[in-house]
Amino acid sequence: MSKSIGSVEVITGSMFCGKTDEMIRRLRRATIAKQKVQVFKPAIDIRYEHDKVVSHAGNQFDAVPINSSEDIRQNLADDTTVVAIDEAQFIDEGIVDLVNELADKGLRVIVGGLDLDFRGEPFGSMPVLISQAEEVSKLHAICMVCGKDASRTQRLVNGEPARYDDPVVIVGADELYEARCRECHQVPGK
Repeated sequence: MSKSIGSVEVITGSMFCGKTDEMIRRLRRATIAKQKVQVFKPAIDIRYEHDKVVSHAGNQFDAVPINSSEDIRQNLADDTTVVAIDEAQFIDEGIVDLVNELADKGLRVIVGGLDLDFRGEPFGSMPVLISQAEEVSKLHAICMVCGKDASRTQRLVNGEPARYDDPVVIVGADELYEARCRECHQVPGK
């Protein structure tokens, strides 16, 4: 009998493009199919619920908050067949090896996260995960300036675009960020 090979699915794009909604949709389908699902999220993401992934639209799914990729390994149940990891850009580089290890063991791994930081540059381990995935879904939001498809996340400080040398990681939602297209995205000092 041949070994079951899993897969890696990455859901990516700017903030407000529906990444978490799409992840939750896939997780609900897996649950309906009676697959054992486990969801993990970075503990630093405290925007909504501590122990749930929550979309900006209000959809939610139970999740285990983690501080490192090793926490996923420690909390993974033996009978799990689907692993979802939200906001993967915030997780240490060990996430790449772990995701591939899980897929090689036959698990379906769904990874959600920003592909670009507020500067418009590759974010965390997401570029590697995207390149190694069997399936990549890049979603688009609506540009808050012109209404075109948005592929960037604009950070705002007092209503103005954040400067290039500002910290990369500041967790927030619509009070700090908005979706922008390439043309409307601004990074002073870049």
